[in-house]
Amino acid sequence: MPERTAIVASTVGLHARPAAVFVKAAGEQPAKVRIRKGDGEPVDAASILSSITLGVEHGDEVVLSAEGDGADASLDALVALLERDLDAEGGGQPT
Repeated sequence: MPERTAIVASTVGLHARPAAVFVKAAGEQPAKVRIRKGDGEPVDAASILSSITLGVEHGDEVVLSAEGDGADASLDALVALLERDLDAEGGGQPT
């Protein structure tokens, strides 16, 4: 199962708007994506509640993993999203 690490750039981490943008993007991926912080248990990246309860703050490193068709492309897209300041972009829709 491929994995990628990302440093969360949003000033509020994965809370509020950035979390909603990330979860929406994760749910639109063809592969099933999971996210974890540190040595914690991975959670479904498409779940807003699970993603917020990770307590990810600005500058934290997270690990994404994916399985299924398009796993590598899904991870690349989501890492790129997390490494942008979604707060500064006023909505942060993926490009």
